[in-house]
Amino acid sequence: MNQSRWQPISPEKPARPVREPLTRDRIVDAAMELLVDQGYEAVSMRKVAQALNTGPASLYAHVANKKELDQLLVDRAAQGMEFPAEPDPEHWQEQLKDCMRSMLKVMRAYPGVARAAIGQVPLGERAMQSTEQMLAILKAGNVPDQAAAWAVDLIPLYVTATAFEESVQRAWEWTEDDIAKFVGDLRQFFQSLPAEKFPFTVALAASMTSGASGDERFEFGIQVITAGLASFADPA
Repeated sequence: MNQSRWQPISPEKPARPVREPLTRDRIVDAAMELLVDQGYEAVSMRKVAQALNTGPASLYAHVANKKELDQLLVDRAAQGMEFPAEPDPEHWQEQLKDCMRSMLKVMRAYPGVARAAIGQVPLGERAMQSTEQMLAILKAGNVPDQAAAWAVDLIPLYVTATAFEESVQRAWEWTEDDIAKFVGDLRQFFQSLPAEKFPFTVALAASMTSGASGDERFEFGIQVITAGLASFADPA
């Protein structure tokens, strides 16, 4: 046998796994997962890129910057909002309250989204649809144009602030006993104030520290907002 012609057969190189193309939806998926698991502060272009096994530069071909990423996160969360099929002039106030409840439910489901929304004007398609549907409800209730226009800014601001406060408190990891102690201590503090200087605070200490769960206070807030808007409505 002519040994000079013999060549060892090299093992075939394993095929590289096909990498899934990077898309805007995949970037938002990864960012949303970071947001829910680790909180808003953990969401950066660098960390999102790491979660996708790529470099930050790859992300900028799909998302311009962190501000746009925040907009996309808010818009993704807005997909979970529920609205009535048709505005009902007879029940527009209850429909509006349901919209606010749905908005809070979504923000509770995605802790950190409230922080992403603060200070922004949501301009994503789904967020804009939410605004459009609330405007339709307000106009069904004969709320004047200017009041309706300002209301769709006020309503998300109230709901977002509520959700953001809850997310901050959730980070404290308090137990029910911790909350009860805090509320009790706060009530005692109000009651211990000099009555001659703070007569109403002392007298209303129990009322001021009630509704610690948050839901009662939220319902009070949406009632105040809705009743206030109804006061602007044209009876005709």
